Amino acid sequence: MSEVFDELLGLETEARNPRSTTIDRMSIEDILRLINSEDKTVPPAVEKEIPNIAKAVRFAIESFKSGGRLIYVGAGTSGRLGVLDASECPPTFGSDPNMVVGIIAGGPEALRRAMEGAEDIEEAGARALDEARVTPKDTIVGLSASGRTPFVIGALDFARAIGCKTVAISTNPKPKMKDHADVTIAPAVGPEVVTGSTRMKSGTAQKLVLNMITTTAMIGIGKAYQNLMVDMRPWSSKLRERSKRIIMELTGVDYQKANAVFEESGRDLKSALVMVETGVNPEEAGKLLKSADGHVFKAIDLKRKS
Repeated sequence: MSEVFDELLGLETEARNPRSTTIDRMSIEDILRLINSEDKTVPPAVEKEIPNIAKAVRFAIESFKSGGRLIYVGAGTSGRLGVLDASECPPTFGSDPNMVVGIIAGGPEALRRAMEGAEDIEEAGARALDEARVTPKDTIVGLSASGRTPFVIGALDFARAIGCKTVAISTNPKPKMKDHADVTIAPAVGPEVVTGSTRMKSGTAQKLVLNMITTTAMIGIGKAYQNLMVDMRPWSSKLRERSKRIIMELTGVDYQKANAVFEESGRDLKSALVMVETGVNPEEAGKLLKSADGHVFKAIDLKRKS
């Protein structure tokens, strides 16, 4: 037997689920209920990993504040989830597209068509990070349901060698990647309903974790005020009107006042909020936000206490 065969034998993600062994004989409704009941086990497994997720968030915030990036590296479903999360950050938080980056084994073509062999080459993972011009300021997150993907391990080793903070995300309790990263997040979701189909519970768990990391990190650098997205870029009429509605909702001013301040601020929602709440001009609002590390509530507090 090969080394890979031996590794797969010990993985929960490759084990058979005793609750679904007769799934091929079930009715459609019963299959759906079974899948749903298995999916319900994912959030509690993720919850147990919150202390480790918090460490990953702190890495990301540190990277963002120093001009570095959060870079996901994965293969197959895991890689696609990383690319998806990265692509959703700019429209959600108004972040620079280069702040969060997704790298998938096999390149962009692998997003649409499975390229299973691409994950087996460690050197390819290292080469992908080298081509991405990774620096010690970056945080590298390796994504692998099995926790043993060579492409991802190669990337993590390359990242650690140059001084990056590294995170491993797996859905096996004791992933091989643990020895290749500073922090390991490993929600134990158990065997899949269809054996080895890690796009199911494993994919759901990874998506939840990635949502938590980027959302919390973006909040941590001031991309939200209360529970509203306030760093969006007014690229469309819809987003401009949404910005005015947010100003009205948070400050109590009418539409005309919100529109006037929004335009005066240079269509910068955060500056507009500080202007309305403190009565300062756009230049002073910008200075307050800079002193507050981009946090609207801190900028307002600074002015009120001065």
